[in-house]
Amino acid sequence: MTFDQIRTFLWVARLGGFRKAAERLHLSQPAVSTRISNLEAELRVPLFERGPGELVLTKQGTLLLSYAEQMLFVEEEIKQRVANPSEVEGLFRVGASETIAQAWLPDFLKAFSEHYPRVNVDLTVDISINLRAALLERRLDLALLMGPVSEFSVENVGLPPFDLHWYRSTSNPETDLSKIPVISYSSKTRPYRELMSELSRRVGPKLRVYASASLSASLKMIAAGIAVGPYPRALANELLEAGQIVEFDPGYQPQPLAFTASYLSEPRSFLVENSAKIACSVAQGWDATHPK
Repeated sequence: MTFDQIRTFLWVARLGGFRKAAERLHLSQPAVSTRISNLEAELRVPLFERGPGELVLTKQGTLLLSYAEQMLFVEEEIKQRVANPSEVEGLFRVGASETIAQAWLPDFLKAFSEHYPRVNVDLTVDISINLRAALLERRLDLALLMGPVSEFSVENVGLPPFDLHWYRSTSNPETDLSKIPVISYSSKTRPYRELMSELSRRVGPKLRVYASASLSASLKMIAAGIAVGPYPRALANELLEAGQIVEFDPGYQPQPLAFTASYLSEPRSFLVENSAKIACSVAQGWDATHPK
């Protein structure tokens, strides 16, 4: 019985299939199947009930899973306490919302690379609902998203929020929300839903709301005088300094955008835990030196 077999068993059990485990471990599916078959042959018991759909653990497989989790925890402890972080290898899959991507994500990736120079990074930039799904499906190791993720299996590390401010074009002074469209985040996000709910009540049927997943495109539309909208000042600062947009007060201030560095708590990974701490430290430093 080898540690690779135990690790493979753990991921097959966690993900419910050989294909998903093969993708997670960067192995071929036959290699995963061989490891499980050899482990079952050595233990002389079946670990999974084969059938249509996801694999189901047998009684012996359930017992082995508890030991496998303990063994993986000890491995992580050894890496954390004994190993040199600069020698850690592997693939780190991180997802970030565009707000963070346009703010402090480059600083985070630089700091992460300095801590773990031999770890490869797979980066995804998407809306938070998609990042949440990818995290729960174990397609991401760390998600920097509008949080927290309300699942018992997820750890959420709070990040500095982003205040929202209303902007209009300097070339178009119109700020009557019944006459000019409002542009907001993607329609699948919390800021969009909250904005629609509040403005529908305040403005009524004349309200027009555009949705866009691209913050840079949204701010350019505001600068062009096509719409107005609430966005973080830090992201709008370039257009503000260029004199293309100005702030205004429509009488309604949306709630700040709350973000978390979220990751699955099991199986434990010090690489992921440390990356969340790095993200928090970088975000706090960036927040202290940029306009609110």
